[in-house]
Amino acid sequence: MIQFDIEGRKVLDLFAGSGQMALEALSRGAASAVMVDRAKEAIAIINENARKTKLSEQCTIYQADYLDFLKRNSNNSFDIVFLDPPYALKMYKPAMEALLNNGMIKPTSLIICESGEESVFEGDEALASRFVIERQTKYSKTFITVFKPDIGEKNNEQ
Repeated sequence: MIQFDIEGRKVLDLFAGSGQMALEALSRGAASAVMVDRAKEAIAIINENARKTKLSEQCTIYQADYLDFLKRNSNNSFDIVFLDPPYALKMYKPAMEALLNNGMIKPTSLIICESGEESVFEGDEALASRFVIERQTKYSKTFITVFKPDIGEKNNEQ
């Protein structure tokens, strides 16, 4: 869905798991990738996958809670953000709020969410209004949604 938007971009994979999304972006020309996961086992897998793909020099890997990472790394902006947390834990809304509030995305950034529901905003219309859906595709029970922040005049006044 974003194959032509990757070249030279800075990527954040916030719930990295195996690191597959970020490593794929790097293999398609992304400049760098930051991968975050709180599980020690996931970090070991990410490190191994980065080594096997010979992409480890372009990676920065953090073992951290996603909100702690977002707070500690404020004003470090990304061009592409992958969000694929465990569906039932409702982490999309706090993650998107933190990305916006901590200056981690810019008007040209793409946020790619994989979710089990059509909307990841949990009924928060104010938050939803701060994003523009570029594309959405449903694969079986999974939704892939590509957003851009709507950082326009109306949001700068708030």
